[in-house]
Amino acid sequence: MAKDREYTFCVPEPEQAIRLDRFLAGQLPELSRSYIQKLVRENASVNGKKASKPGEMIKGGDLVALTVPAPEMLDIQPQKMDLNIVYEDGDVLIVNKPKDMVVHPSAGHPDHTLVNGLLYHCKDDLSSINGVMRPGIVHRIDKDTTGLLIVCKNDKAHQSIADQLKVHSITRKYHAIVYNNLKDDTGTVDAPIGRHPTDRKKMAVNYKNGKDAVTHYKVLERFGKFTYIECSLETGRTHQIRVHMASIGHPLLGDNVYGPAKQPYKLQGQVLHAKVFGFIHPSTGEYLEFDSQLPDYFEELLEKLRKEAL
Repeated sequence: MAKDREYTFCVPEPEQAIRLDRFLAGQLPELSRSYIQKLVRENASVNGKKASKPGEMIKGGDLVALTVPAPEMLDIQPQKMDLNIVYEDGDVLIVNKPKDMVVHPSAGHPDHTLVNGLLYHCKDDLSSINGVMRPGIVHRIDKDTTGLLIVCKNDKAHQSIADQLKVHSITRKYHAIVYNNLKDDTGTVDAPIGRHPTDRKKMAVNYKNGKDAVTHYKVLERFGKFTYIECSLETGRTHQIRVHMASIGHPLLGDNVYGPAKQPYKLQGQVLHAKVFGFIHPSTGEYLEFDSQLPDYFEELLEKLRKEAL
């Protein structure tokens, strides 16, 4: 059974005042800065006294102790799956998620999630920052949304991608079909998103308690009653595209949560595909971008709408 790791460091005498978390990050480069900050709050001491905060200032001659807990045993099982992996290296992999696949286990979905498949494929090579239920997962897409998702194999890569998401430097383009004919060819929805005030299972535009959210859209094709669009995300709030497009009177086709309860075409959830994903590689610094084909159901629906619009 794995044991906790105990570390003791003496700050070099010439060292001027430095943040505790920054010093430890230099001593333990395999751990992410955010994980070190979490550990400092729980398991660190300076000169025998419990550390007050990650930003506590230390100096030459100080004795720093840190306990790194043994990794928790995963209570989710690896499961062999036919994952559509479009790119993989020692730091990250890009997977093209199909419809009806949940990203990580939860109360209603204990297995057969993307994480179960990743545990089988990657073994122990998944980042641990998001805990035992979401190893490797930096961001999510909904169960019925298809398309590209990045997975991180180590904490360094995870922190890099998380930082890029935070400063909105990652390219994320989604294709969707929405109700009604959009007035303009391009537009932006800039409205904060938070929990729905009365329905806790839903998100909503929430100016009082929401977080900043920005979605840019452009029309790709018009069908009269429906419009085929591309959405580019600046932020990544839960259900962002679904909430934003519904808020301007153009809910996604197939979305019976934010759109009409009765949906045409016998669809399984919203017509939404994460088509393009671009990022700066955590190790090489190179910008990589991936484009994915629309799933068959999406292409078939487009053909049907084109014929109906004639």
